[in-house]
Amino acid sequence: MKYLVSIFIIMISLSINAQDIEKNGKLYQVKNERIFLDGKDVTDTLNLEEKTAIIKQSRLIAEKIELNEKAKKLEKNTEKAEKSQKIAEKKQKKAEKELKKRLKAQKQLDKTTKKLESSQKKYKKLKHKGKLSPQDETKWLKKIEKLNASLEKAKKKV
Repeated sequence: MKYLVSIFIIMISLSINAQDIEKNGKLYQVKNERIFLDGKDVTDTLNLEEKTAIIKQSRLIAEKIELNEKAKKLEKNTEKAEKSQKIAEKKQKKAEKELKKRLKAQKQLDKTTKKLESSQKKYKKLKHKGKLSPQDETKWLKKIEKLNASLEKAKKKV
């Protein structure tokens, strides 16, 4: 693709210097309003009608080339804009995904905090009433310790 573009640009630059116009079976070259036939300047030998027709045709070709260049440039800019839009969309999706992940982590943190507080409250209530055996008390302490560990883990994720 790059090679085609560079070849196209070279061809355009060569054709801008001299326009080849075919009229009456002869190949004329037009350079800066001067008309050449086989490398010889024939601008003064041609009649006014032929001269204006050849120059007009040369201008039309130059305009076509210019329009083609503008179209290529516009197409390139459009492709660039589309690429930028895709990159922006990808960034947006990534940001949304990250936000969703953070919200989930925050929800997990809130849930773990609530569960820890509830367990601690229940443990204190049972201990205060004296309804805990030594085995139950170690179970409750292990449960609270696990919940503390889960809470620290959830805090790190947030």
